[in-house]
Order: sequence, then structure tokens, then C-alpha cells
Amino acid sequence: MSTRDLYTKAPGDPIWQVPATGSARFSWDYDDGRERLLALYQKGKDKQWDGNKRIAWELEVDPYDPLGTPDDVLTLHGTRHWAKMTEKDKGELRRHYASWQFSQFLHGEQGAMVCAARIVESVPDLDAKFYSATQTMDEARHAEVYSRFLHEKIGMLYPINDNLQSLLGDTLRDSRWDMPYLGMQVLIEGLALAAFGMIRDTTDKPLPKQILAYVMQDEARHVAFGRMALRDYYKQLSDAELREREEFVIEGCYLMRDRLRGIEVLENFGIGRKEAEEYSEQNEFLHLFRKLLFSRIVPCVKDIGLWGERLQKAYLDMGVFDLGDSNLDLLMSQDEEIAEALDRERFEVEERERVAEVAEAIAQGGAEG
Repeated sequence: MSTRDLYTKAPGDPIWQVPATGSARFSWDYDDGRERLLALYQKGKDKQWDGNKRIAWELEVDPYDPLGTPDDVLTLHGTRHWAKMTEKDKGELRRHYASWQFSQFLHGEQGAMVCAARIVESVPDLDAKFYSATQTMDEARHAEVYSRFLHEKIGMLYPINDNLQSLLGDTLRDSRWDMPYLGMQVLIEGLALAAFGMIRDTTDKPLPKQILAYVMQDEARHVAFGRMALRDYYKQLSDAELREREEFVIEGCYLMRDRLRGIEVLENFGIGRKEAEEYSEQNEFLHLFRKLLFSRIVPCVKDIGLWGERLQKAYLDMGVFDLGDSNLDLLMSQDEEIAEALDRERFEVEERERVAEVAEAIAQGGAEG
């Protein structure tokens, strides 16, 4: 079945064209680069994985409860609409929410792939080009696994959210070479990491947990790359140039905050946009969710040197200013450890099953003898 047949709403033109600006930059300096970045590049090579082999696609997924979402987390819970819904309706609502979330993950990963390729093209330093090339492959793998999950396990896709598309377009249209880092590595990737982590840590379903944990293991490197490159570069910028970047971050953060409500899902259930927005604003879980989603962005923005008065005021307005003191390195190391623990657990189970099969075969052979 064509992907277009699985969309809840036709996404419009099959190809979204974003006019490219800026320069392709070549470096003829092939001397050793920055030690930290080259170490990250080596790690990027060492940690490549195959989505067909590492993920246990044979695991069953109930499309009407793919994430094990509790009732009280759903935006419609407790409303007049909820009282009229059958169990089948509630299952359909869970399916739509999972489809909406993972569809935005999928579209974001394609955006990340294009931005990483743009960084390879435009960044002046060869060590950064090397690492970005490994990230481009990572993002391709992420888009592949999210697409497969949606096609094979959910059977439904949502078009890209307008606010996500707007931020992605602004990031790609900017001619300054550092903007794909700032827009994608810091804002979009940072937000995605927090969203992935919340689902990874709350779902009791093994397949989506695997997908999210393994993707997050890669994303931890990507954010580290953005931090290294931008921290070094932003030390050289004037106050006016830093303010321009801060304005971009402020606008992007408001866009991303407003992206996180899933209004499109409620509209597909016959609820008007205004009413859907009111339900979203009243939902306590969504309030907490939206705040925690900035747990990766705010400390990263502060770390790279964008912490002017206007930016701090914007974060106070959003209620996320206090996240600036979060330990980003600890969060990233935890992402690595969770993925590795999942691998160990899976391999131990497989090894026990192999040992049991051998023992059973030996026992059967002895009985026949």
C-alpha cells in the first residue's frame, strides 16, 4: 500500500522544495582536527547499527494501544466527548495519538538528515564535515525505522505539523552555516530527545521502547556535536550576532511549544480547533509534558553561550527557565546506558533460549537412543 493511502489527510505536494541558500565550503587542510570532535567521529563510526537486525520487528504491537497509554493522559479524558466514547473509540484515539507522535518523529528525522547533509556541505572545518557525514547516515536509519513502525505496526500516518515545518524551513533557508546546527541539533533534536525519552521511560511495550532507546543513543552524540561546534564558534561572535541567534531560538521555542498539543488528532474526531485548544490547555499531563520537553534544549542553549536577557525572559514566560541548570551530560550518558542495557538483556534472553534448545535436543537424542 502506498504511504499516501495511509495518511489521515493528504499532505499536499509529494515533494516539499525549500530553496537552498549559502555556500558549499571545501577545506584543503587535511591536518588533524579537534581531538574532541574526531573522538566523536570515531564513536559515530563505531556505533553504526542496522535497523533490520538490531530491532526485534517480530514483536507484536496492538495498533489500538501501541504505547500502553493510560486513560487519564489522553486529552479528551474527563470531557463530555469521553463520556460518549466506546472502548473501540478509545482504542482508535490511542492509535491516532501514536500515529501523530511517531509521524512527527519521522518527518523530523528526515529534516535532520537533510540538515546534517547541509552541514557537510557548508561547515568550513573538515573534522565537522567528517562527523556530519556519520550523522547523515544515523538520521537516514532513524527515518527508516520510524517509517517501518508506522507502516507495519500502526498502519496510519499524519502529515508534518505546520509549526515543525515552519521551523524546519526557517532553518534550511538561512544562509549562515551555523543555523542548521542551531535549528536542528539544538532545537528540533533537543525537543525530540526529550519526547523520545518520556515515551521510552513510560511505555511498557518492548518494540517502541527498543526503537526509541536505540535512536536516543545516536541522538546523544548529535547534540554533543552541536554543543562542541557552536560553543567554539559563538565565542567569536559580536553581541549583535549573538542577539540574532537568540531571537531565532526564542521564535523557534515558541513554535515548538505550540507544536506539542496534537490538535490535529482531536480535529479528526470532529472537535473544532478552538475547543481542541482549550482541552489541550486544561490537560495537566500536557502542561508537564510541554515543560519537560525543554529539559534538553534550555541547558544546551545556555551551554553554547546564548543566554541574553531577552532569551532568559522568554524562558521565564514559558516556565522553563529553571531547566537551564539541568545536567545535560548526565542525561546523555543515561541515554547511552539504557540502550546498552536493553541490548544486554536481549542477548542474555537469546543466549538462554539457545542453551535451552541445545539441552532439549540432547535430551531428545538420549531418549531416542
